[in-house]
Amino acid sequence: MTEVESSLSKMAFTSVLFFIFSIYSCSAQVPLLIWTSDGYSLPHLTQPPAGQTLSSGQLTSYLKSALPAAPHNVLLFLQDKLSIDDFTMYGGVFGNKQDSAFLNIESALQASSNPLVLLALDWSASDSVLKLFQRELGIPAVHIDPGTLKEFKLNPSQLSLLAIHLPYTTGAESKELLLKNDEIIGEVLDMFKSHDVPYTAVYTGLKPSRIIQDTPIVAGSSVGRSLLQALPQPSVKPPVTFRSTEGQPCILLWADNLNISYAQGQWVDLGPEIFNGSATLTGSTCNETISRLVLNYQNVLTFQSLRLIFSMHKIFFPVSARNWTVMEQVVLEYDGQTAIFNGSGGIYAPAEYSFHCQSVSSSESPLLVPRTLTDNATQWRLSFTDFQIQGFNVTGELFSYASDCAGFFTPGIWMGLLTSLLMVLILTYGLHMIMQLHTMDRFDDPKGPSISVPLNE
Repeated sequence: MTEVESSLSKMAFTSVLFFIFSIYSCSAQVPLLIWTSDGYSLPHLTQPPAGQTLSSGQLTSYLKSALPAAPHNVLLFLQDKLSIDDFTMYGGVFGNKQDSAFLNIESALQASSNPLVLLALDWSASDSVLKLFQRELGIPAVHIDPGTLKEFKLNPSQLSLLAIHLPYTTGAESKELLLKNDEIIGEVLDMFKSHDVPYTAVYTGLKPSRIIQDTPIVAGSSVGRSLLQALPQPSVKPPVTFRSTEGQPCILLWADNLNISYAQGQWVDLGPEIFNGSATLTGSTCNETISRLVLNYQNVLTFQSLRLIFSMHKIFFPVSARNWTVMEQVVLEYDGQTAIFNGSGGIYAPAEYSFHCQSVSSSESPLLVPRTLTDNATQWRLSFTDFQIQGFNVTGELFSYASDCAGFFTPGIWMGLLTSLLMVLILTYGLHMIMQLHTMDRFDDPKGPSISVPLNE
């Protein structure tokens, strides 16, 4: 291999690594590290392909299979925020590991026989880790803050499930705080080593520290399509939350506007009434397969009562081998009459995710279609702006990772692809013309007779 080919190979390999890290750093994901003490090992887990996020269900399935072989003394180091960028920025570069903010963690991983490092875990799955260990071990977790760590006394004769909560802050103090957290992790591990107690340690973040939504958005600017979580800011208005009979949130809804219009009349926004609490959720219900959110209003337009109903169903599709949330219908019930809009198959998302769309309308690029042409729905128009809903797998009062309705190939992407194709065709044609040039093999001598070239040559 020549020197030029070697240089090109190195450049290609570097580009691939940069592409992989850029995928991880731009996603709303958290890394997760699991290791065991000396003498124990974890079952092997095939790493997911680059760019693929490990879901909560996949992690739960692995942990259930790994627990029988792993020590049942579990240490959960739960940091407020954590991203792969933190390891990239503060993990030491060019072999200078003395500058790393994770010295104790790196030493523990090197000492473990088969550690598990997941770079892309769905950040909503971090809460399920603690619940899973409590359920499988059958013991409650002991929550410890770094300030009270010195007061904790380890009992080697009893199983321990310790949840150590570590702080995080953005800015110039990030590295110093990560160094302190790493020292705390080292102290806890030394405590178990000194008592010769085997352990299983988990280090992850409750939320990603760097995602697109953390960047302030200038009013009027366009962010473009995004498959990240599209949460409203609490300072504006929290999402509408319907709770199950057990008191746990099971349906979340948020929208910038919930506009309706009857008989081509003026638009009326139902959003303010539902978000300020004047509308009720009476009639709503949720279970494992069906979620129904009912928004009840009084004296809207010319109607004494009006109900806006969102009906969702969880369906298993064998092709994708996973459950999906499908918005089957949006129903308007007004003074004893009913207008039904079908979801037209465009409002769907994986069951673990929420659904988000900048515009859900029944008129322009409709995602909501009247059930029949003679139905009362033909008299109504619906337009929901910055709409987001989640009817299954709700783990709190925050939306899960959002599946956006924007298609993958937007007009901008098509323009870029067609322009690139045109440039490639021009370049190919130019190279073809250059390759047809031939060097002259005969030259005319001005002092001698002229060269005569027969036509058959």
